[in-house]
Amino acid sequence: MTESPPPAWERAVLEKLALKSLEEQRRARQWSALFKLIWFGFAFLVFAALMGWIGRSSDGDKASIGRHTALIDLKGVIGVEAKASADKMIPALNQAFKDKNTQGVVLRINSPGGSPVQSGYINDEIKRLRAKYPSIPLYVVVQDLCASGGYYVAVAADKIYVDKASLVGSIGVIMSGFGFTGTMEKLGIERRAYTAGENKDFLDPFQPENPKQKEFAKQMLSEIHQQFIDTVKAGRGKRLKETPDMFSGLIWTGARSVELGLADELGSLDYVAREVIKAERVVDFTPDENYLEQFSKRLGAETGAAFAKGFAASLSRGTSVGEH
Repeated sequence: MTESPPPAWERAVLEKLALKSLEEQRRARQWSALFKLIWFGFAFLVFAALMGWIGRSSDGDKASIGRHTALIDLKGVIGVEAKASADKMIPALNQAFKDKNTQGVVLRINSPGGSPVQSGYINDEIKRLRAKYPSIPLYVVVQDLCASGGYYVAVAADKIYVDKASLVGSIGVIMSGFGFTGTMEKLGIERRAYTAGENKDFLDPFQPENPKQKEFAKQMLSEIHQQFIDTVKAGRGKRLKETPDMFSGLIWTGARSVELGLADELGSLDYVAREVIKAERVVDFTPDENYLEQFSKRLGAETGAAFAKGFAASLSRGTSVGEH
């Protein structure tokens, strides 16, 4: 016995249901493709930000702004791996001076100092650029602190502007460390170091202080100190009102530094741009931070913190790293 075909109305309903199902599937695919595209775009923007491809102006963008004061911030410790390294400051200075619309450069300093070598590199480059572009002045504006290596850099400027409460100076050199010989004796620890060359263990903190090496270190610091003093005198010239303690490593307020000739006037970035350079618009040439480096450092710091926490926990349980 054969089955009779379904009535026409049932077929129509089934066809509509099938078509509706196909339409829903098509819409689902479209929405899926759209969401994938959005997520891909978001991922690309994040990657571009990490790589530093976005969030910074090109040379052409800066050049199109018109007459301006070029700003470069020198912040923090001056060192090879620091944000205020010579490798980062020197290209920024060159870019600022080469811009055809730069009317003057302001190096805004907030630094406790750092490497005399890195500071010397930046000082030398400022003097070179001032000679190469004689019509473009460079002024230093001090924020909270301009000490030691920071001041080493500052003296290359045409003028130094400070706030009355800024801290300026610390013209000196320091080398510091620790001695652990007494502690080692109490703990029963014996230091074993084998050298070829009688001074290869120079200033070894685990050995008793060697008077000969100590004197050599003091002579070396004195030589670097004299280089610092000569640089300050060359940069400040007749403006400097020397006192017996000027080069002793002391630090002065901004107001006092003006009296001593270590700085020239009180003034902020806005004041210098508006009243001195006569180009009120400020364009920032400070080196952009590498977002990928920032991310890596942060990830490394978090990983290190997690490891330290785990290590401390293992010690509290009486175990050691590497135990299973």
